[in-house]
Amino acid sequence: MNRERAEITIVGAGIAGLRTALELLRQGWQVTLVDRHPEERAGGLGRLAFGGMALHGTQEQRLWNIHDSPELMLQDWLGFANFTATEHWSKRWAEHYVERCVADVYEDVKKLGLSFMPAVNWVERGLYQPGNSLPRYHVLWGTGQGLVLALMRELQPYLAQQRLRCLWQAHVMAILHTGGGWQLSVRWQDSLLTLETHILVMAAGGWTGSLEQVQRRWPQAPTDILNGSHPYCDGALQDQLAATGAAAAHPQDMWNYAAGIAHPHPDFPGHGLSLIPPKSALWLNAQGQRLGPEPWVAGFDTHALCQRMAALEVPWTWQVLNRRILLKELAVSGAEHNPEIRDCKRLAFAKNVLFGNQWLYTQVRQSPDVVVAETLPELVDKMNQVNHINQIHDAVPVQLDWVEQAVQQWDDQVSRAPVFWNDDQLRKITQLRQWRTERLRTCAPAVLRQAGHGPLVAMRLRLITRKSLGGIVTDLHARVLDRELAPIEHLYAVGEFSGFGGGGACGRRSLEGTFIAGCHLTALQMARHLGRAT
Repeated sequence: MNRERAEITIVGAGIAGLRTALELLRQGWQVTLVDRHPEERAGGLGRLAFGGMALHGTQEQRLWNIHDSPELMLQDWLGFANFTATEHWSKRWAEHYVERCVADVYEDVKKLGLSFMPAVNWVERGLYQPGNSLPRYHVLWGTGQGLVLALMRELQPYLAQQRLRCLWQAHVMAILHTGGGWQLSVRWQDSLLTLETHILVMAAGGWTGSLEQVQRRWPQAPTDILNGSHPYCDGALQDQLAATGAAAAHPQDMWNYAAGIAHPHPDFPGHGLSLIPPKSALWLNAQGQRLGPEPWVAGFDTHALCQRMAALEVPWTWQVLNRRILLKELAVSGAEHNPEIRDCKRLAFAKNVLFGNQWLYTQVRQSPDVVVAETLPELVDKMNQVNHINQIHDAVPVQLDWVEQAVQQWDDQVSRAPVFWNDDQLRKITQLRQWRTERLRTCAPAVLRQAGHGPLVAMRLRLITRKSLGGIVTDLHARVLDRELAPIEHLYAVGEFSGFGGGGACGRRSLEGTFIAGCHLTALQMARHLGRAT
């Protein structure tokens, strides 16, 4: 067994780990970075992310005449989070995010040479309780991949100076506190390495890449779930630290999505794509009945949609729509399916917004969960073929009569003048379209079976995992705390590993866009503390 020493070791080369490494190197530290992925996959889940960030008081908001403030954002945050009286550090990190997100995220990202799209999107408005009272969702030109590549470029000089060492495809098997520091058992290059380090920073992500962990922490979860994370995000190192005395919080809280489809080109079993589901599609249960009594509409409360999905007897749903709606409204979360934003092709992106995203329409149709047909009977027959191919619930096929009823009732409603619309989905669409960016992305209501708007499309949607909201408890210096809430010597946690700060800065639900920004924020805070402490 080989034995090596390091001054500072960071476990995890996602956005939190990379930004931590960069800041520590700028301070003059020697850093060893350990990650299970190969170098070309540096950045972890953040590399594949859409790159949206929840921010206030930005130039982009001012451009749209949005009068936001830290106080208003914190009010919205706390309303969504539902912190208990004992969750002191989670709440303190929420307050810190609101206080510092402009300087430590928005301005810092711009210093890396990146910029944000001019449009500010309005997501997570809240369903039964207020969410974002104003638009705050800023999309990064280049997506998460652009941020990762910018960080990697900044790290190159330190690699050349041999002040940064990267151990790629290295699996940390065990962590031991040695009194004066930490000892890691690492499987690397087909051998075992003992890595002794004075300071250890954990940036190894969460647990939603393990469906077993998701089921264990959330017993009400559906049995049929897609993996929107990565199997490496299995929570094993979080569990190991918790077993040795580190405090953990929000073990049951996750940020999953209710609109996943099977990935057309999966990297691992159960790999899914997380859709931003069209608002104008009819959302039906597994048998073809419209979900209700309140129709399901995305964009208001993702957490509530996931809870509704978990409560269904059959653990998936269908969305029925047409080509017109899919071209204008469908989006897929992540860099892979947003190449115009990822590659900063502004004219191509504008063309897609105005005329529809034909490329994405073609890509999504490759999923085995998506079917297309010219008529409703043919569509329902193909929906049942999907069930048959997957050998799922043949006893409860999609019923043509129920789908026909849902579509006909919708078409009858829309055919009337808007003053006579009496459908909550239509009311929500009308509300959404009042915001200018949503008007560009949401169709004006029209009948589904209108000539020239076809063919018809059906998508089988399942719950898909994404982020852990809970994690190891940290103070505002990102120091890991024990069960008595005292700092553990020379041990830090950042990013998703710490629940984006304090063990769960988002609480029960996120305002959306707090994850990449939370990784960035916790990384800078940790490195600054270490700089002050030395």
